[in-house]
Amino acid sequence: MLFENLKLIEPILQALKETGYTQPTPIQEQAIPIILNGKDILGCAQTGTGKTAAFAIPIIQILAPQIRSKAIKALILTPTRELAIQIQENLETYSKFTNLRHVVVFGGVSQVPQVEKIKKGVDIIVATPGRLLDLMIQNWIKLNELQILVLDEADRMLDMGFVQDVKRIITKIPEKRQTLFFSATMPKEIMALANSILKNPEKVEVAPISSTAEKVEQIVFCVETANKRPLLAHLLKEKKIPSVLVFTRTKHGADKVVKDLLKIGVTAEAIHGNKSQNARQRALNNFKDGETRVLVATDIAARGIDIDNLSTVINYEIPNIPETYVHRIGRTGRAGASGIAYTFCDAEEQSYLKDIEKLIGKSVPKGNINPFTVTFTGPIPPKPVQFNKGARSRPKGSTGPRKDVKKTTPRRY
Repeated sequence: MLFENLKLIEPILQALKETGYTQPTPIQEQAIPIILNGKDILGCAQTGTGKTAAFAIPIIQILAPQIRSKAIKALILTPTRELAIQIQENLETYSKFTNLRHVVVFGGVSQVPQVEKIKKGVDIIVATPGRLLDLMIQNWIKLNELQILVLDEADRMLDMGFVQDVKRIITKIPEKRQTLFFSATMPKEIMALANSILKNPEKVEVAPISSTAEKVEQIVFCVETANKRPLLAHLLKEKKIPSVLVFTRTKHGADKVVKDLLKIGVTAEAIHGNKSQNARQRALNNFKDGETRVLVATDIAARGIDIDNLSTVINYEIPNIPETYVHRIGRTGRAGASGIAYTFCDAEEQSYLKDIEKLIGKSVPKGNINPFTVTFTGPIPPKPVQFNKGARSRPKGSTGPRKDVKKTTPRRY
């Protein structure tokens, strides 16, 4: 099928032609006609399937012929700054030959430029929940004439603690609207949220829930913790990888990997929550332009980085949430392309690997590179204890006064 077969207006087809896109991906082929017919959607699609265009293109087609006004007609909610910027870039591409106006709003930067654009009137807002609520409270944003609501990466919203913010926003928008709900995974909490806001939705599912891209080759290296750094250096040298996205669990870990790589002459930058928005965007642009060979990221960036032809992802540290592995390796093998994902597994991470293999329904092949890799024997070590926010800081049954961990509110990205 070609985009022409989806009955798209000429300005959109012209924009797609300029980008070189002629054939829609499976989710675009299924979702675009449903959205153009005015129906709600419940979309389950793994990262890298072309999901953003699946909702951006029909929104542009629906709004383009409407009489221009200052009223906000469409809201796209997304969990992170990086993903919000990516969606905004997609809107700019596909709406190039229309008169639609759009703005992206997120925290971590001054709200003044964002407010100035909003005051001039915009048709579409792409926003993270925290900054959107701030601007709504200040009366800079009113959603009383909203026609289309998009919740993108809904499961990530849940992971980051934004669900209550999303529910507050929904109470401020018209009940009569079209809602497009997309999530890479569908845990019970996300299904409950979807059922509460969707009306007779059409379901679109282009890959099994929590599956990994078919064209991504996966290899795990069992390695002692101390050998992760030399193994990374070896892969960069021997495999001659032009650019690679490396994931760590912590911000400190990301900075340490960058420091180690710079010592051996490999250009590298880190992207994580402690970096300013300008620093994060600069690092991402340097990576896209080929000025930086290695981008080291925490999981905040796992769904917000969209890089054409990224061939390799390395899990320097295995995530403790198995779904996160799917999102990480989904940065490569996007939209039908091939890619490879290397995973470094030390002795204490074996339980995390086991959970991942259970989730994706298959064993990840083991790689062997002497003298770095090893064979672990004996029972798998137990998982480290994970304390929830607000949980007791003492084990059950202990004596002495109770010391509660201070509760924190989710960070607004």
